[in-house]
Amino acid sequence: MKIRSRLSITFVGVVAAILLLFSFVVYATAEYFRQRDFYLRLSDKAKNTARLLLDEDEINTRMLRIIERNNLTALPEEQINIYNQNNQILYSTRDSSIVKDEVLSLIRKKKELFFRRNRAEVVGFTYLHGGQEYVLVASAYDEYGIEEIGHLGTIMVVGLVCSLALVGAIGWAYAGRSLQPISEVVRQVDQITASNLNQRVTAGNDHDEVAQLAHTFNLMLDRVQEGFEVQRNFVANASHELRTPLTIITGQIEVTLLKRRTVEEHEAKWKSALEVIQRMNKLTNNLLNLTLVSLEATPLKFSQVAIDEVIYQAAQMLMNRQPDYSVVFSFDGEIEKIQPSLTIEGNTSLLYSAFFNLMENGCKFSEKKRVDVVLDANAQWITIAFKDEGVGIAEDDIKNIYEPFFRAQNVKRIHGHGVGLPLTYRIIQLHRGQIQVASELDKGTTFVVRLPKKF
Repeated sequence: MKIRSRLSITFVGVVAAILLLFSFVVYATAEYFRQRDFYLRLSDKAKNTARLLLDEDEINTRMLRIIERNNLTALPEEQINIYNQNNQILYSTRDSSIVKDEVLSLIRKKKELFFRRNRAEVVGFTYLHGGQEYVLVASAYDEYGIEEIGHLGTIMVVGLVCSLALVGAIGWAYAGRSLQPISEVVRQVDQITASNLNQRVTAGNDHDEVAQLAHTFNLMLDRVQEGFEVQRNFVANASHELRTPLTIITGQIEVTLLKRRTVEEHEAKWKSALEVIQRMNKLTNNLLNLTLVSLEATPLKFSQVAIDEVIYQAAQMLMNRQPDYSVVFSFDGEIEKIQPSLTIEGNTSLLYSAFFNLMENGCKFSEKKRVDVVLDANAQWITIAFKDEGVGIAEDDIKNIYEPFFRAQNVKRIHGHGVGLPLTYRIIQLHRGQIQVASELDKGTTFVVRLPKKF
């Protein structure tokens, strides 16, 4: 069921319940006052009859019956009985109607009694006259009152049906008008596809919930568009970076097969191809790691990690692969105080990869092929600074260095893929850490990594 139908039905149901309750109260109140007024009329009629019978000696029972029967104000099916102290009947409009002794005793006990017998309303009460207590019992059919109550019930039923029909129509129209902005948002969102992700949703009022919904959709579309752009650029750059070494390998093999070559020439070609394959293998590993750390749902195993040991292992591996690279360690303070506090909760392999990339970049982009690593620690943070005296990073390029495959103009001639820093940045984020960079062209770059000791 659509929201518009559900709102309309709910609205009609609530109004119907209110109108039914109101109608019941009105009907019950009208019925109460009808009975009360009719009982008062019966009481007055009975008292007048008793006065005529008991006060006027000239009027006997037969004459009183004649008077009552010819009375223009007589009520339909009217019956009046008068009983003395011994429950003997003194007067009765009709001889056939006699009230039982049990009822008379109850009337004497309660002094006044109202009840219904068949369709007639009956009132019984005690009446004092001349020092004696009489019992008067009067009954009649309230034809006029019951007819009016019936008319009132009919009016209420018709009014209720018409009111609910009107309320239903108004509720349907109002619900449609209220939900129109949502329908418009749905229509606009339905038109957005992968080819027009730059389209945004608009809503009328800037302060209502529909406008907030549209704003939330727009924020989601911003993230989706950004994700699409990143994916598109990632695929394009990754394809380019992978195609280049494959083209080199293919070319070397084709050139090698053009003529017969010596063993030395074959070894040189295969060494060159092996170097390209190793670079391609490194690129694919970095791409795989970048993909894994970019997935928020990827579970990571954290344990106690000694930062100085991980950095030392990464430095040893780097200098073994590149003998001309050098990494110099130092502590910003007394080593006896700092070294015991260089342990955090983290993932060893990821931190190893991040430190390796930072040290490799420091050496690769420096003519001295050297990077200085400075460690410091306090009660909350471990700080590692990676300093080099390389080509530096332009100020306009610093904001883009963590984007996959981005490479600054001044390092195009130096081999690289632009994957290491984005991977490092994501790893530091996963460890709830911070990474900052300060650089000056032709003077060097300093990366400062701060890792919390506790999450």
